[in-house]
Amino acid sequence: MDMYNHSWLGRTMTVTASTDSTLVGRQGLVVDETRNTISLVEGENTLVLNKASITFTLGDSDVAIHGAMVGQRPEDRIHRTYRKA
Repeated sequence: MDMYNHSWLGRTMTVTASTDSTLVGRQGLVVDETRNTISLVEGENTLVLNKASITFTLGDSDVAIHGAMVGQRPEDRIHRTYRKA
């Protein structure tokens, strides 16, 4: 299943790498996505993360998604073709 082309809303997201080391390991439910950000609910807190500075996984998938590669609106990202690294 190609995680790049599905809606991420309602999925669990885990930050696996970041330019900000305090974000690595953060995990929560995706509640909103814009062109440049992903909003994540972690416990009772909502975090807004810059896509360009994080690498993350969704659900129990092993696919690492580089946020810098998905810097477009969610409705455009779903229909886009991505190269396999």
